[in-house]
Amino acid sequence: MHMLNLGILAHIDAGKTSLTERLLHAVGVIDEIGSVDDGSTQTDSLALEQQRGITIKSAVVSFEIDDVTVNLIDTPGHPDFIAEVERVLGVLDGAVLVVSAVEGVQAQTRVLMRTLQRLRIPTLIFVNKIDRRGARPEEVLQNISARLTPAIVPMGEADEAGSRGARFAPYDGHPPRLLELLAEHDDGLLAAYVDDEATVPYDRLRTELATQTGQALVHPVFFGSAVTGVGIGELIAGVRQLLPCAEGDADGPLSGTVFKVERGAAGEKIAYVRMFSGTLRTRDRLTFRDGEPESKVTAIDVFERGSAVRAAAAAAGRIARLRGLADVRIGDAVGLPRKGADEHHFAPPTLETVVVPVRSRDKGALHTALTQLAEQDPLINLRHDGIRQEISVSLYGEVQKEVIQATLADAFGLDVTFRETTPLCVERLTGSGAAVEFNKKDGNPFLATVGLRVDPAPVGSGVEFRLEVELGSMPYAFFKAVEDTVAETLTQGIHGWQIPDCTVTMTHSGYSPRQSHAHQRFDKSMSSTGADFRGVTPLVLTAALLWAGTRVHEPLHRFRLDVPADTLGAILPVLAKLRAVPRSTNTCGPVTVLEGWVPAAQVHRLEQRLPGLTRGEGELESVFDHYAPVAPGAVPERPRTDHNPLDRREYLLNLSRRVVT
Repeated sequence: MHMLNLGILAHIDAGKTSLTERLLHAVGVIDEIGSVDDGSTQTDSLALEQQRGITIKSAVVSFEIDDVTVNLIDTPGHPDFIAEVERVLGVLDGAVLVVSAVEGVQAQTRVLMRTLQRLRIPTLIFVNKIDRRGARPEEVLQNISARLTPAIVPMGEADEAGSRGARFAPYDGHPPRLLELLAEHDDGLLAAYVDDEATVPYDRLRTELATQTGQALVHPVFFGSAVTGVGIGELIAGVRQLLPCAEGDADGPLSGTVFKVERGAAGEKIAYVRMFSGTLRTRDRLTFRDGEPESKVTAIDVFERGSAVRAAAAAAGRIARLRGLADVRIGDAVGLPRKGADEHHFAPPTLETVVVPVRSRDKGALHTALTQLAEQDPLINLRHDGIRQEISVSLYGEVQKEVIQATLADAFGLDVTFRETTPLCVERLTGSGAAVEFNKKDGNPFLATVGLRVDPAPVGSGVEFRLEVELGSMPYAFFKAVEDTVAETLTQGIHGWQIPDCTVTMTHSGYSPRQSHAHQRFDKSMSSTGADFRGVTPLVLTAALLWAGTRVHEPLHRFRLDVPADTLGAILPVLAKLRAVPRSTNTCGPVTVLEGWVPAAQVHRLEQRLPGLTRGEGELESVFDHYAPVAPGAVPERPRTDHNPLDRREYLLNLSRRVVT
């Protein structure tokens, strides 16, 4: 039996979940098609998904096409849940990108298509809703070619579009311009095309179409309706004939990726894993991180004919649910990690908000609940402020905030509110700086000598820790304590924001060796410990940062606005007020396209203002692009959650519980 792990992707409301229901019905997995409006679909099982009519969490269902078992993954379409899509992309063998025949190519459609192309995921395009009033399949096809990719192959035409009689008419023979398109990537076909197009048999073209589709060079396009079932049979045939099945050696080395973690009825973790190589069996023991104990797989479920069934093993190509792995996290490797598994395909969240329980007694329960949600979505990125007893979460947008609020109420019985959403800034060094604290000198209460120098590093290079002292000059555990504390301290720079890129060099080191005297007991107060190095390092590093200086940078989104040309005069002043910077303006007929940058903090306001400014015809596409220095004026400060090494007296008082004079 061959395996195919297939993703369904699209902009919100394009019909992904309805298409999933129709596919399951067409292949005989379900007898009755569920409704998104009624909350009765197979994949939108969360109460909140059913209430809002949107997909929030990816879901897996399975069906068979001839000798191929298809694991179909329905993914969210709303931009606020793009992190969920990101995790799914790494486990796919192929994808179906859904485009509405009414709304056409949307901003999120373009983001998804660019990512699918960058990852070279074989993709079919399904133009849905051809039966809806206002359907314009031919115009949408031109839109796909202009805004997504010109390498498309229409597999037929939509007849009587916009009516209940709409149908998909496959081409009798090969599609127009098929040979011309395929010849761009095949010299043999190019020669045949130059000589005589008619001499190339259709079977050869069909084989080459499957080959180039599997290489993500071309993208066949189908038309239909998930509601009426029109075109679904042809799409199913296209999935079977044009998309490549999963590859992998079941007898090879064990290798898989965890792409989803959820909690069972008893609170236990359930991990979804895509197996790329080898075979995982019940009772196998796995270790995910150095120093952590092994976890034993207590049960394995695989997906067959619409449901998950218990199995003794999961081989290469399979998607499986694993139980018994208490320490598992999203993104963990099962066995050998895959090359590039840690790469992120979408931008990180650029917004943050504080979650506030309505009842103060719920603070502990809120922390537990948010920790569980962060297990399912690591990009939530909890930030706990022990001093103020507050918890912040990272966000992509306001809808995600609403979902967190509803999830906490429905799943945990917790009523919460939120503070104002703020941008997640970073700090960058403006120069180099150095500082040193010597063992028990000049008011240093710690039995440790630490000297550090900080230097700017290129954007995206991360934090590098170097040594200019001999590694053998003191126990390795002390060096490790300094390095780990440096990484932790850099999460809060001078203004409270993370410093993501810099080089930290250890220039001085020293310690008090273990005291041992004949017939005397060991005196701990005279010997250095790891706590000494963890205590003094923030003071040294913060002093070096103050010497070097930092500047706060805010996240900027790259935006594209498609608006009616006659509304440009009303839009430009609003963009200026929101601190957006247009870089190009192009007018083609009745449409003007503006491109530029806008602060992440202003994107939601722009989304809110756009419909009124453009008679509902404006379209905004935005994605994180880079960080830029904040405008002159008040520097945004982030409340500190540590013992504040900027204030030596306060820091030592909090840390050592003694007043330093």
